[in-house]
Amino acid sequence: MLPSFNVLGEELQQCSIDPLTGWFRDGCCNTDRNDRSLHTVCCIVSKEFLEFALSRGNNLITPAPQFNFPGLKPGDRWCVCAQTWQDAYELGIACPVVLESTHEETLQIVSISSLKELAQ
Repeated sequence: MLPSFNVLGEELQQCSIDPLTGWFRDGCCNTDRNDRSLHTVCCIVSKEFLEFALSRGNNLITPAPQFNFPGLKPGDRWCVCAQTWQDAYELGIACPVVLESTHEETLQIVSISSLKELAQ
């Protein structure tokens, strides 16, 4: 498999293995054309962001053992959907991002300046 690139034009770095994240559950915010929601933004989730996602129908808080999903808590790293992050950003409640672990495809939806503003 060819290397993926982050929003900085460098090789994509791991986002999280505990909890194990990513469209492919490989710890990275990799994507392909089947990932219509672009799970490409490596975030350090906050309570406010988790509640926002829940209000949009994306429950990232409640464990779902059948999908090997432990549920997230503030401070966890997770590959979130680019549009969800952008929507939260527009409302002033976006969580911090890890640029080295955020896939370049994110730039289809989110500007690099917005990402850099909340980079950790």
